[in-house]
Amino acid sequence: MTKSSDERAKDANDGMARLLNIMRRLRDPETGCPWDIEQDFASIAPYTIEEAYEVADAIERRDWPELEGELGDLLLQTVYHAQMGAEAGLFDFDSVARRIADKMVARHPHVFGDESRDKSAAQQSADWERIKAAERAARNEGGVLDGVAAGLPALTRAVKLQKRAARVGFDWPSTDGVMDKIVEETRELAEARGADRPEDVAEEFGDLLFVMANLARHLKVDPEQALRAANAKFIRRFKGVEALLQERGKRPEDVDLAEMDALWDEIKRREKISE
Repeated sequence: MTKSSDERAKDANDGMARLLNIMRRLRDPETGCPWDIEQDFASIAPYTIEEAYEVADAIERRDWPELEGELGDLLLQTVYHAQMGAEAGLFDFDSVARRIADKMVARHPHVFGDESRDKSAAQQSADWERIKAAERAARNEGGVLDGVAAGLPALTRAVKLQKRAARVGFDWPSTDGVMDKIVEETRELAEARGADRPEDVAEEFGDLLFVMANLARHLKVDPEQALRAANAKFIRRFKGVEALLQERGKRPEDVDLAEMDALWDEIKRREKISE
């Protein structure tokens, strides 16, 4: 017997079909959820980005049960966009799945085609970039920097732009040139600050961040990951300062910077001892 829409939505064994049916029900103009019905691609996009970050956070914390849930939340975002695409006659979930499957097959000729698997990781990366370049050309993206998504986190996008430019030789040959540029940009930022030019300060600060991203690329450091780690370290140490103050019956707002700095140094000292 064919299941009703409600039965499919409640059947835990239906897997992907169940999730797709739930989304169709939520978006039903007559019987769906008013909030879900009102959404469009633009309004859902921030949630999609947020869920991707929460997946990354769960992985970083190695919280595998949490990762399962966050992956589900991220999958829901794909289902949401696919449903809206189907309603607009643009695409649907099956076409989205087919497209990524076709792309993976095309980009792995050494697995799904006749090419040899006997390649170094560097050669495979070069082949991957060659295939991607051909895909960009097919989309009439002729410029070196075309196709780098504007919605990426700024540091990540900076690295991608710099990688593209480096492929055609627009790059420093070593980190020495990057370090010299950092000194130059720092001096220009100081000059803009000294001249009290807020717009120039913002511009020079952006230039400095861009060069720092370039240094990260040369050092083979993920700048987003490095900054997340620095954020986590700051949180850990500041919480340590709060704990020491609490032992003394104080709060951060009760003491001056000098006392908090001394406690900060104490936390750092304890961390080095425990390493």
